[in-house]
Amino acid sequence: MATYAIGDLQGCYDPLRRLLDYISFDPAADSAWFVGDLVNRGPQSLEVLRFVKSLGAAATVVLGNHDLHLVMQAEGYSRANKEDTLGKVLGATDRDELLAWLRAQPLIHVEGRWAMVHAGLLPIWTVAQAQALSDEVSAALMADDFREFLAHMWGSEPVAWRDDLTGWDRLRVVVNAMTRMRYVTSTGELEFRAAGAKAPLDQAPPGCVPWFAAPKRASADHTIVCGHWSGLGFRDEPNLLALDTGCLWGGSLTAVRLEDRRVLRQPCPQQVKPSGWD
Repeated sequence: MATYAIGDLQGCYDPLRRLLDYISFDPAADSAWFVGDLVNRGPQSLEVLRFVKSLGAAATVVLGNHDLHLVMQAEGYSRANKEDTLGKVLGATDRDELLAWLRAQPLIHVEGRWAMVHAGLLPIWTVAQAQALSDEVSAALMADDFREFLAHMWGSEPVAWRDDLTGWDRLRVVVNAMTRMRYVTSTGELEFRAAGAKAPLDQAPPGCVPWFAAPKRASADHTIVCGHWSGLGFRDEPNLLALDTGCLWGGSLTAVRLEDRRVLRQPCPQQVKPSGWD
């Protein structure tokens, strides 16, 4: 029995199946952890959703920003981008079932000293606090009036966490940190707008650090498994596994076996011409 954490799929179904064949993945015995962004930009988002859902308890999924973009677009709360490849999902006969399943996935999964999240955790948050905040977002996504949450979810404000935040502002900071964040300022604020906010570390915005390198990060007692940042690439540190190795852009799809941190990769054909560090 093995647990494999797998980096961003973004609709790259064929490389996923090749990777699972390569590692002899057995859904009856093994577990696959997916770090979010199952969909979009790549050509086979519908196939990815159907397959990962079909794995049942063998798959553990956290939501990424592209997954939430799909949910919002399906409900009319997000405009389609020219790079989107979500049409087959939105037109599928089983779309409602797939979207309900997607909404039921959390923002963070914690198991022992592992914590999986798509983008990262604000430096001030402990893993236990992040788990509780993820539960708040999940409750809003699964509520009967979830569309009201979707109507207020997107946006880049507030930029900082406060324990006394309430309402949509509170949930929006949680979503932004866990699904969109890369850099934070020296005071722990989210940085989305500065030039270089998606860039590799050698092109970091002035006065900013990657979220995982912030001093006294409260979640450093866990190993955070994340994706979201192809410009960062693969990183294996005592308290960090970053897995987005740019499958969409013609890089590779990476899996790490958590029991021994063995790295396994499958080369990927270029699906999209790189235009940034998405």
